[in-house]
This record gives sequence, C-alpha cells and structure tokens, in this order.
Amino acid sequence: MLKLLRYISFTFILLITIQCKKNESKNLISSENKNSITDASGLAIYEYTDYTIVKVTTPWPNAQKSFIYVLAKENAQIPDSLQQYQKIQVPLKNIIVTSTTNIPFLEILGAENKLIGFPHTDYISSPKTRQLIAEGKVKNIGENEKINIEQVIDLSPSALVTFGVDGNNPTLNQIEKTGIPVLIQADWMEQTPLGKAEWIKFFGALLGKEKEAKIYFEQIKKNYQEAIQLVQNTKTKPTVMYGTMYQDQWYMAKGDSWIGQFIKDAQGDYLWNNLKGSGSEPLTFEQVFEKGQSASIWIATGSITNWKAFGESNTHYSQFKAYKEKKVFTFEAQKGPTGGVIFFELSPSQPDKILKDYIKIFHPELLPNYQLTFATPIE
Repeated sequence: MLKLLRYISFTFILLITIQCKKNESKNLISSENKNSITDASGLAIYEYTDYTIVKVTTPWPNAQKSFIYVLAKENAQIPDSLQQYQKIQVPLKNIIVTSTTNIPFLEILGAENKLIGFPHTDYISSPKTRQLIAEGKVKNIGENEKINIEQVIDLSPSALVTFGVDGNNPTLNQIEKTGIPVLIQADWMEQTPLGKAEWIKFFGALLGKEKEAKIYFEQIKKNYQEAIQLVQNTKTKPTVMYGTMYQDQWYMAKGDSWIGQFIKDAQGDYLWNNLKGSGSEPLTFEQVFEKGQSASIWIATGSITNWKAFGESNTHYSQFKAYKEKKVFTFEAQKGPTGGVIFFELSPSQPDKILKDYIKIFHPELLPNYQLTFATPIE
C-alpha cells in the first residue's frame, strides 16, 4: 500500500512538473509584447537577448501543425522549456532556399553571397544572383520535389529553407536526418500584400539582419499606406475582371485573395469580390462572360502582350468590352534572361509598386508621371 501511495505521489509530481514546463514554454512563445510581426498572419517572432523564437503557424493549406524554431546566438543559454524545439545557430553562415520569392529578400538584406544552392536556377531572374550562378557560387540542386540530396549534403548548408505544399515531402525528411536543419517558410500562404512582404523579417532573424529587415518593411508599409491614401477620395471605381482561360477552366481570384486586396486598395470594383475565401475558383467561360462582359478593366494572366496573339489564344475574348476598348493588362509579361517571370520573383517584396501599378491602371490621373513597374498593357 505504501509503495502504491509513493508511486501515485511520484506520478502526480511528474505530471505537475511536465505541465509547468509546458506552461512555461507556452508563456515564452506567446509573449504578445515581444512579437515583432504586425501584418503576416502565419508568422510570429519573439526576440530575446541570446535567442529568437520563430513560429510558423500556417505552413500550408489546412495544416494541422505549426513549426517552432529557436534561433540561438553563439553561446546562448536556452531555457529547458525550449529544448524540445529545433535549434538553429545564427547568424547562418550560408543557406539554401527553394523559392524565387526568397531571392529578393536575401538581396535586400545584403546577404545574396550566403546563398549556395537553389533548385532549378533558371527560374531566378535577378542580375545579382544570376551572376553568382554564372560564377558557380550558387549550385543547381535539382527541382523542388526532386532535390538532389547528395548535392545538398556536399554543400553542407547551415540551413535549407523551403516551403511545404501538404507536409508530405520524403526528400526533406531525408535531408533532416543528415543533420542539416530544414526550415519551412510560408510567405506564399499570406493573402495580404503587406503580410507577404513582412516575411523578410524571417530571413532577417536567420541572417543577423533584423534591423535591416525591419527598416525595409516599415518603408514598404509606409509607401503602401500613402498609396492607399492617394485614392481614398476617388469618386469612381472601374469594374475589374481577372484571369484568362486555361484549358477549359477560368481560374478567378477570390475576393479575399491578395489580388482581390490589391484591386480593393486601388479603388477598383472587383466583380468577383463576393467569392469568399482566398486562392482562386475554377469557372466556365460562360460564368465569367455573364458577369464580366461589360468590365472596364481586364487584368489578364499569362505572358502574351501582342494584341493579335492574345485574341487568337481564345476567339471568345473579343466579346468582352475591355478587349474591345483595349483595356487589358498583364503583370506576367516581363521575364528574366533564362525565362523566369519577374513578377513572381519580386512581387512579395514590392507590394507598394504593385499597388501603384493598379492605381495607374484604374486612376491614371492620380499618377500622371508614374511609369508602370510590373504591369504591361496588351497592345
């Protein structure tokens, strides 16, 4: 009986200790006054003297898990309650990334020379990083879903930063088993323009460039808010349609998508604003034509900028008012020397310029001397 009581007491004390550790960890990670993130919904950063806690809360659609990384400076004393999380020594000496949207973040922070590997380097358009590729300083490590594990091991990066589509990538699991830290970043999951841009702070924390990341983001945010103020008192809103046919579907951006947000912030009347959610909705041509035939502005997808070629890509396009009045624009026409779409690479880090492009298209009188940065008229 006495042994039983001792066992019960020991078990009770052990459970209390574990719960206290969990609560201590939770309190550390949820210190709202220390979270430096303001606009990104899937990222939280808590800065301490010797270390930084980074939490990626929405790594992919319908994710059932989040990721917590403890970024430790040299000789940092990490609390016992945080030992359960992945620890990464910072600042990173070098890095592999797998998304072109990360390239501008590295360059903005002056850390492009730390990049040593990238899958399918032809997708990269930046002249700076293309030069590093030409010099052999950035190695092609395969493709996103087929990363060359042996090459990654040979490069021995301080960390591999990638993204997850559904959390099922055996290649990443194999790389982790070699001891190379694998970090998930999810700028692509953000649905607001400023939310995407704020992921520069993720790289700032990894590279010891926190100050530079904060300064850059605050400037972008200021520029973006000033552009919004520019159109606040506009009396008219042009009706806007989006997208093009792909095979037998027309993928329409939903109202809560970042495309929808740009159109709203630029004071455009997006005809599919009532499509709830983010991402896009597959529609038939008939559904799009019924609502969009009289739209004033058409933001098309794809790289065609020749009027004849655009019309021939689908003979039904000529039925739209925006086509007839030559009010069709695309953001995807500009390409790098090896075929990468510049908009896809730069857009998350330059939302202020995208917004100004939309304002120039919708309300040209408000920006008479502004030249379009990404948008190209189809003409």
